[in-house]
Amino acid sequence: MDSIINKLTEIESAASAIVQHAEAEKSALDEKFDKKRMDFDKELEADTQRQIQEIRDKLDAETSRILSGQSQESQDELNALQKEYDEKHSDYAHEILRRITEV
Repeated sequence: MDSIINKLTEIESAASAIVQHAEAEKSALDEKFDKKRMDFDKELEADTQRQIQEIRDKLDAETSRILSGQSQESQDELNALQKEYDEKHSDYAHEILRRITEV
């Protein structure tokens, strides 16, 4: 009977050791997984921020190009209107006066 109890005690001790070892391995795997997940999250965040910055830089460059083009077009239009006024302001004044006195 003692030998059966001793064997059962040995089996229980062995089972307990196996469970403790499995829990230790599980804990180590959890830590390893958490570290890998955090590394992945950091890498993904850095990559996302880099892509966002690239998009912003491209958008800023395109916006600047468009605004510069519009500014130049506006200045060209103003210059053309000023030139036309300088060349024809007398004609415009005479036409206005003719229309007013015609009535």
